[in-house]
Amino acid sequence: MALVTQLEASALDRLMPMHLILDAQGIITKIGPTLCKLRGESAMLGHNFFDVFDLRDDGRKSANTIIPDDKKLYMTFKSGVSTPLKGIATPMANSTDMLLNLSFGISVVDAVHDYRLTAGDFAATDLAIEMLYLVEAKSAVLEETKQLNTRLQGAKVAAEEQAYTDTLTGLKNRRAMDHVLGRMIRAGVPFALMHIDLDYFKDVNDTLGHAAGDVVLQNVAKVLVDETRAEDLVARVGGDEFIVVMHKMTDADQLMKVAERIIAQLEIPVPFNDTVCRISGSVGITTTEQYDQIDAEQMMHNADTALYASKHQGRACANFYVAGMPTLADQDLPNAAARR
Repeated sequence: MALVTQLEASALDRLMPMHLILDAQGIITKIGPTLCKLRGESAMLGHNFFDVFDLRDDGRKSANTIIPDDKKLYMTFKSGVSTPLKGIATPMANSTDMLLNLSFGISVVDAVHDYRLTAGDFAATDLAIEMLYLVEAKSAVLEETKQLNTRLQGAKVAAEEQAYTDTLTGLKNRRAMDHVLGRMIRAGVPFALMHIDLDYFKDVNDTLGHAAGDVVLQNVAKVLVDETRAEDLVARVGGDEFIVVMHKMTDADQLMKVAERIIAQLEIPVPFNDTVCRISGSVGITTTEQYDQIDAEQMMHNADTALYASKHQGRACANFYVAGMPTLADQDLPNAAARR
């Protein structure tokens, strides 16, 4: 190896941190600090250049040495991460040694990630530093944009959920029910539609106030959720009117058992301050099996008709819709208050 003063060695390390020096036999006699960081001194120092690197063969090597010229060299490591490198070779003055200065080129971003490089691993004048700053700035912007999109998506989901939710009870609302019914009908999914109307709810509001009525409605919501399955839809569609859509359940016996459980739970007094609120529930049921052509509005109307029949029978009971069943206008109810 040609004599290199301490100043020359430190200058090479500072100005060309990815350099290496080869002797006349192609043995690596010196390596820059950044290049050393990529593989370690013991993996390169004292080894033949061609045992460490794969050089793209374009005729610029003779035996174990590289023939220097003005063209760039392209190479990769033989082992480990095959980081693409490019460089240029030049003979050293007054010596048979050869100096190679290497760089990452466009692979610098991957190299920084693979080897955990920092700005201190590059020459101060290396444009890679500016490129890394740009990449870092771009990454920061992309991350901020990603977080903003996540927040916007979360806000959108929350807004959509709010639009489909009854704020007092936490149940789905009429809009959500219409959306689900339309989707199930288009998909040909069988279901039952259960219309529930509270009995004597107006009495609670009139005697104990709307605060008591709100407590009752919240309790009704809990009963309906507890007595149905996760795949069923429970919606509040009016002041004291509720719809339960029973997913893939059309068996009359099963549906009647569900309705009876709901009615029994609704009759349990609801505590409010130092008194209790007493209500019951009337139920009307219809299923998709009763129709050749499924129409949500028709099913709602028919479930409502069956509900009127339950009111007519004295409340706190359930009825299935039957073709020809009299509507409210046909039924002998004392007055409109019979539906309360």
